[in-house]
Amino acid sequence: MKMIAKPIRMQNDSERNGDNGNRTSVITRTKPKTKKPNLYRVLLLNDDYTPMEFVIHILERFFQKDRESATRIMLHVHNHGVGECGIFTYEVAETKVSQVMDFARQHQHPLQCVMEKK
Repeated sequence: MKMIAKPIRMQNDSERNGDNGNRTSVITRTKPKTKKPNLYRVLLLNDDYTPMEFVIHILERFFQKDRESATRIMLHVHNHGVGECGIFTYEVAETKVSQVMDFARQHQHPLQCVMEKK
């Protein structure tokens, strides 16, 4: 978080009483400036063993893709070796990768899911 300080000149007691001395009071107001979080791409990697239907199921279940989008992504993974499932903040991307990897292992598939900074 970045803090920005703006000096504000206020009258002190001597100025209020007509004394025009060189004394000033400064009050700083800090305005928080938030930074957008980094985004990460979640990717599925092709292998020769995971059934296409299982990949479609993964995309529907963990990435809320409809059947048509899931099929399109699965075919992209199949034809190009890698396909993007979505773009998320770090924590969400990390969770999605873990969920997919755990689910694939439970069903004895070697499917790989990774994340990379966008």
